[in-house]
Amino acid sequence: MFKNTQLKIILIFSILGILLISAMGVIFIYHLQQLEPQAMMQNTEQMIEDESVIQAQNLIEIQIQHIRVITIILITVFGLISILISIFVAKVILAPITKLIDRAPRIATGEEIDAEEKKTKKRKQVDELTDAFHLMTNELRENLREVDRQKRQIETILLHMTDGIIAFDMEGKIMHINPAATDLLKLTEKDNSFEKIFEKINVDINLEKTIYLENWTSTEQRVQIEDKYLTIFFASFRDEQDLPSGVMVVIQDITEHVRLDNMRKEFVADVSHELKTPITSIMGYADTLLEGEYDKETQDKFLNVIASEARRMAKLVADLLILSRYDSNKVKKEASEFDLGELVKKCQEKLQLEINKKHHEVECFVTANVPPVKADKDGIERVILNIMTNSIKYTQEGGNIKIYVGFVYNDAYIKIIDNGIGIPEEDLDRIFDRFYRVDKARTREMGGTGLGLSIAKEILDQNKGSIDIKSQKGKGTEVVIRIPTK
Repeated sequence: MFKNTQLKIILIFSILGILLISAMGVIFIYHLQQLEPQAMMQNTEQMIEDESVIQAQNLIEIQIQHIRVITIILITVFGLISILISIFVAKVILAPITKLIDRAPRIATGEEIDAEEKKTKKRKQVDELTDAFHLMTNELRENLREVDRQKRQIETILLHMTDGIIAFDMEGKIMHINPAATDLLKLTEKDNSFEKIFEKINVDINLEKTIYLENWTSTEQRVQIEDKYLTIFFASFRDEQDLPSGVMVVIQDITEHVRLDNMRKEFVADVSHELKTPITSIMGYADTLLEGEYDKETQDKFLNVIASEARRMAKLVADLLILSRYDSNKVKKEASEFDLGELVKKCQEKLQLEINKKHHEVECFVTANVPPVKADKDGIERVILNIMTNSIKYTQEGGNIKIYVGFVYNDAYIKIIDNGIGIPEEDLDRIFDRFYRVDKARTREMGGTGLGLSIAKEILDQNKGSIDIKSQKGKGTEVVIRIPTK
């Protein structure tokens, strides 16, 4: 119906336009033909005179042709305008009316309303589905971000762990390894499988037994690689279906634990030995005195030995108690301000008798205006007495000892230089170890316990100071103590 109406409108407008334009063209041509004879009669004499009759006729024919062309163009333009107008009228006016007429029966029966409701419902369902899809997409994006964040966290942790981590798959290929594992096991690019790695470090372990017989196989082994002691743990890991999917290996560096354990063993052995010697002497001389009667001179000699050994034991026990208190931070440190130069001179006066016995020449110089130091005065005094006593003991009779007190880079320092027996270079790294002696027999003979330098270093560490020793065997020793000033 809509198409027929549109065609009718186009046809009506086209016919009316063609008739109107044609009538106008016919009238115009008729008037032009009526004017042509008159023009020709009026201009006959002139045209005969100038012989231009043919030119006039040609001019009239050209004008008639132009009129015809204009008429055709007008007809065409009017036809196009008629078509556009008919289309516009059909869409704007006729189409809604036609649609309304077509829908009228369905609206009357309710079918149109159901269809609209269905369309609305479908549109709503589509909107809900779209919203659900967007929500699911956002949640998935957030989950992926969370997984990526956790992955980066785990990678960062593994990268900076001091323990080595290696993950192997079921075939023994490396799935993941961190730098610590590479460094601890000294691995190269060729060491790329379970078998190659543990054959290299001489560890007898079987991948299949570790995976399938975890409860019946050893999951921890200790190895030594060069100067390092390592503990290696093996554990299988499983997938989401609780099936074995590989082996995780954790490598821990226990070198420091082994060293401390060895030190503890050495400490117990040294204490036992140090106590055994004087106890044996005391028991032997005491039993000898009890077994018979001796003259006064012999008794005095034996009693002096017993007293000397008892004092030696008492000093050893006292030093051990001091070290124990410093280790457990139970020493009451009373920080106070004091003049370091005056304290050094005071210590020199306390040791003057020992200096005179060995005829040493001791000189003390305060090289600058040293600011007051704030530290544990009793502890610093103990350190100075210990170092000065060692210089006096291990310098031959008639030796020279020079003491300098100064200030440099916000630190007060004490430098003690002697020309004694010195310390071999290979022993310098261990002189601060507990019970370590360069010459055990001579040190024991002079009443040393091997704890003096250990105590001195512990005290200086507690007071944020330092001690440094340089020495050459047979040429003497230089000790520098630094203490921060106020």
